[in-house]
Amino acid sequence: MKTIGILTKPKFPDIKHILKDLVAWLRERQKEVVLDGQTAALIGEPATYQKTQIATMADMVLVLGGDGTMLNAARLVEERGVPILGVNMGGLGFLTEISLDYLYPTLDKVFAQEFSIEERLMLRARIHRHGEHVAQATVLNDVVISKGMLARMIETRISINGQFVTSLRGDGLIVSTPTGSTAYSLSAGGPIVNPSVHALILTPICPHTLTHRPLLIPSNVSLEAVLTSHDEGAMATFDGQVGVAMTQGDTVAISASEHRTRLIRLPDRSYYDVLRRKLKWGND
Repeated sequence: MKTIGILTKPKFPDIKHILKDLVAWLRERQKEVVLDGQTAALIGEPATYQKTQIATMADMVLVLGGDGTMLNAARLVEERGVPILGVNMGGLGFLTEISLDYLYPTLDKVFAQEFSIEERLMLRARIHRHGEHVAQATVLNDVVISKGMLARMIETRISINGQFVTSLRGDGLIVSTPTGSTAYSLSAGGPIVNPSVHALILTPICPHTLTHRPLLIPSNVSLEAVLTSHDEGAMATFDGQVGVAMTQGDTVAISASEHRTRLIRLPDRSYYDVLRRKLKWGND
């Protein structure tokens, strides 16, 4: 862990002060700090790098933000598999490992090699239109096919490994990883799935037929969802951050990515600790 890349949520209160102290603390320990242009500008650093350069240079990426910033980091370092440590400066923070109060003690443990790496499944999605490839993305949480602004339903034809499964009418479909099971899928009635389970979760959004329920499928299958209805506002959304407009006949092909997100975890914390703390299980 010689070179530390830092990604931030720029609008967080006091981020300038926090970042300036952190960079000084790291350099006192002979760590090279790599900042993108926007982050460097917060503390008046002259040298800047592109975010894509951070993925190629850093031995670890330190994320100061919420789950959205973590999702950005996961996609950024996808192919290189750089370990990510998340510091929660947002809301729930299911992906971030620690709060700001534990930043420096945690970094001491990481630099002393007192941590483990938890690998998280990612999805690769491709959109095909009239036989042509028009868009692709890799996600850590989910791929969502959803209706437009008007209160009309959309219809998708779902196939797994080339076998027809169902035609789903409703507000849309969420295809999520176990990591994404605590995101949009959970709000739509999907199950919470331990990230160590190798599965994809298909969660209908407000299905027109009450017999449509969330479905878990193996992670080694190929899934296709074809938009069979006409809706000018229909969208495919990747991790809730990137959207592509869809037209009738578009196919979204989804499969597990060959890459994994690698999260730094401390030995005294478990996934169930996170659920209990974030969802306030057991509180009177």
